[in-house]
Amino acid sequence: MAWFYLFLAGLLEIGWAIGLKYTHGFTRPLATVLTVTSMAASVGLLGLALRTLPIGTAYAIWTGIGTVGTVVLGIVLFGEAATAARLACIALILAGIIGLKVVG
Repeated sequence: MAWFYLFLAGLLEIGWAIGLKYTHGFTRPLATVLTVTSMAASVGLLGLALRTLPIGTAYAIWTGIGTVGTVVLGIVLFGEAATAARLACIALILAGIIGLKVVG
């Protein structure tokens, strides 16, 4: 169950990172509430996962999921650059996440 909590926490991290863009400096109430809720839920689920998972592994995977998801959505939603170098870096992060899951 811990891995499931960690995966959900990572997805919610993507949600709040992207949500920050939509808050426009916390001036949009609905976007702000959704972003803050995602933050709290993400950290709460990470805390549940940490009951049984090692902190180094869990934190790295949590931030990795958030990083990859946020970069991909930045490309899709905001037209950020999708250069070969950026995509290669995403692949390296994914390799690290998979490696930590396998050994963790």
